[in-house]
Amino acid sequence: MPQEIANIEATHFDAVIVGFGKAGKTLAGLLARDGRRVALVEQRDDMFGGTCINIGCVPTKTLLHDADLRHQTGSDPEAAYAAAIIRKRTLREKMQAANLRLVETPGAVVIVARAEFTGERTLRLVAGDDELTVTADDVVIGTGATPRIPRIAGLPENPLDDPRVLTSTELIDADRLPRRLAVLGAGFIALELANLVREFGGAVTVLNRGATLARGDDPESQEAIEGVLTGIGIDLRHDTTLARVDAPADPSAPLTLTLESGGAASELEVDALLISAGRVPAIADLGLERAGVAVDAGAIRVDDFLRTTADRVWAVGDVNGGPQHTYVSFDDHRIVADQLLRGLGEAGRSLATRGPVPSTTFITPPYSRVGLTAAEARAQAEARGWDVAVARKDVADIAAMPRPKAVGDPRGFFQVVVDRASGRILGASLLCVESQEVINLVAQAMRFEIPFTELRDGIYTHPSTTEALNEVLGLV
Repeated sequence: MPQEIANIEATHFDAVIVGFGKAGKTLAGLLARDGRRVALVEQRDDMFGGTCINIGCVPTKTLLHDADLRHQTGSDPEAAYAAAIIRKRTLREKMQAANLRLVETPGAVVIVARAEFTGERTLRLVAGDDELTVTADDVVIGTGATPRIPRIAGLPENPLDDPRVLTSTELIDADRLPRRLAVLGAGFIALELANLVREFGGAVTVLNRGATLARGDDPESQEAIEGVLTGIGIDLRHDTTLARVDAPADPSAPLTLTLESGGAASELEVDALLISAGRVPAIADLGLERAGVAVDAGAIRVDDFLRTTADRVWAVGDVNGGPQHTYVSFDDHRIVADQLLRGLGEAGRSLATRGPVPSTTFITPPYSRVGLTAAEARAQAEARGWDVAVARKDVADIAAMPRPKAVGDPRGFFQVVVDRASGRILGASLLCVESQEVINLVAQAMRFEIPFTELRDGIYTHPSTTEALNEVLGLV
């Protein structure tokens, strides 16, 4: 069980890990099993396991799955959501307990407290009126990220003081979803939650400051993603800013949003406003300057081995400015483990050897990406000597991939970008059923420079989404 500060006798550990996220908990278990004395410090006892299993990946995808089912079956929205939220909360409790068991091994102690540096590898732990100062040979910082909350005219200095203003954390744990929701932001979290609320029967308006969704992607991909979302009834407002919110004192009254677009103003009445304007590293109260840990652009500065500017202090996960994905945090633990456990130093795993990192936006169907877009590859072709080819087909036209048709969702497209000269895969963009699985195969092929012809000529189970590789890569 987690230990209270008053019951902690040791004041020095081989390693102190701040943050019970994917990297932190995995490192804690590995180090303890290696015979090290480890303290894993987490400031909240409802966050064992980190963001992913508690307020991020797992609960959102659980609710998205149930939202998809409700949308397909046309069942009662309120009843479907009530069952979904119970299932989500039950799963969270089970996963919290499982994660705690993984760490609670001889040599490791979990401490519920807020941590702050007071000096070089020295931390003060605070829990209520209790305090304890601990030191360590090694310190790993993995405190994750928190939502970026902009100031909004008409709302309190902290907009979240109004119960009608939500972040993803509050939205996915609400007993009832808002009937009319405005989403401020158009990143992957914003789009996933817009998809979720819409499929549970809510009216959703997405307020996008940019001109398109998925900025940086190919125009055809942007158009297809937008088509999927508008196709289920989401109102996408591009080039739109939120100028003001009129919030009546009665918390049950609707909000009136004043929007500006193209020099014109309009009003939108909603029951709730979801702020989804990105996430920032949670490092504000760690006292990093007292430990000699430098910060750049709001994130902890690290080198390719995740070493900070302080000796024997590492930063893993969302705090170090890298991609904010739990699987990246998991890979971060490997980089640190090569140094702390295996003594590999700069011969070990690093950011430079990580290879391409795939990503998925879990709208329905999911949109997955890795590597370069077609436009990016063409822009680099002359300098790199590439003979760029783009193999692309709409899912509905891929004869060799009946899986999406069998499950009733033939929307989307399948695109792979290759260099014909070397056979290398340069990137892929997939909007289709089970794209989150196929993109991992493509990323592995890129990582190990497996020629696209090997994927083209691969033998895949049938019916599966992976079979599209046979037909689409045959276009090259």
